[in-house]
Amino acid sequence: MSPTFNPELDLTISRVIKAPRAAVWRAWTDRASFEQWWVPAPARCKVLEMDLRPGGAFVTQLSENGGDFMPHLSGCFLAIDELERIVFTNSLVGGWRPAEQPFMSAIITLKDHPMGTDYVAHVMHKSNADRNTHKDMGFYDGWGTVTEQLAKLVERKP
Repeated sequence: MSPTFNPELDLTISRVIKAPRAAVWRAWTDRASFEQWWVPAPARCKVLEMDLRPGGAFVTQLSENGGDFMPHLSGCFLAIDELERIVFTNSLVGGWRPAEQPFMSAIITLKDHPMGTDYVAHVMHKSNADRNTHKDMGFYDGWGTVTEQLAKLVERKP
């Protein structure tokens, strides 16, 4: 079940990725693949935890300009529906523990499309202020860039 888009609270990125759903799913669930596209290049990503089950930890770090890796995302998976949906939040951390700075929840959906995969990232916030902060932080540029990087990664593979 996907919630209805609320323009006051939500931001969405969608595109058709010219690759099978299984390839997009692998890019989301394989640590080495995920690290190749999750942050806008030339920044680099390191996955510390990716426990793909409800309640499992989801922790990444970011390195910009070749510097030290710093915290990026510390969250929790809420749902994993193979080849269809990944739901995560930074409102909780692994083991369902409340996070110190809750900000957003995201639903990633994959559906078959005649040209490959219909990919949607639906990001929800608790308030309009948080939504606008995320938008002003560069949501469309950032999430758009990583979605493009994801597409390039999976579209080039046979």
